[in-house]
Amino acid sequence: MLFSRHLLRKPPSKHHLVRRFSTTPTPSPSSAVNVNKRSVDHEFLQPTTFINSWKTPRDPKQAEAQLSFLRREYARKVKEIRKEYIKEMESQRLEKLRKDEAKKEALRISNEERKAAKAAKKKAEAIERQAAEEEFRRILMKERAEKLEYWRMRQMKIEEKRKEKKELLHRQSSIWVDELELEKKTLEAIVDTTTL
Repeated sequence: MLFSRHLLRKPPSKHHLVRRFSTTPTPSPSSAVNVNKRSVDHEFLQPTTFINSWKTPRDPKQAEAQLSFLRREYARKVKEIRKEYIKEMESQRLEKLRKDEAKKEALRISNEERKAAKAAKKKAEAIERQAAEEEFRRILMKERAEKLEYWRMRQMKIEEKRKEKKELLHRQSSIWVDELELEKKTLEAIVDTTTL
């Protein structure tokens, strides 16, 4: 039916062909290589015996029998080709499934490796951070100990200065006079005036 539509159609005008050819893009060299590769890889079927095999018989019954034989042969061959096509499609589907599974497996393995590397990196960073914190604590404790030692030394020096001051004061106070004797001495000084 499709073939008959093409036959009934009016042939395109020259102007239409020119316009059609002018708008079609020129094939790129890479696509030409792909077409050549496909044509080399493609396996073509053997020429069919149906083409130009019809010779008009004189007897209509013989023509009908020959036509029914040709139809049966054609149907059988089409059935075989369909079976081969279905097998080929199934094998391609299975191949695609296998490739998809392999791709998924590779993706899963790469994800696991990436997660393991990430976990190892985090673990190493945690160990480094812990070591840095320990070092910081150690330095802090050392500084605190140094400050405490400095404070103790300072307190000891202050205490020593106090003691020295007290000792000096104590020595100077031994020279001093008692309160009772102070009154006597002041009275004597008032009474006994010495001339200069």
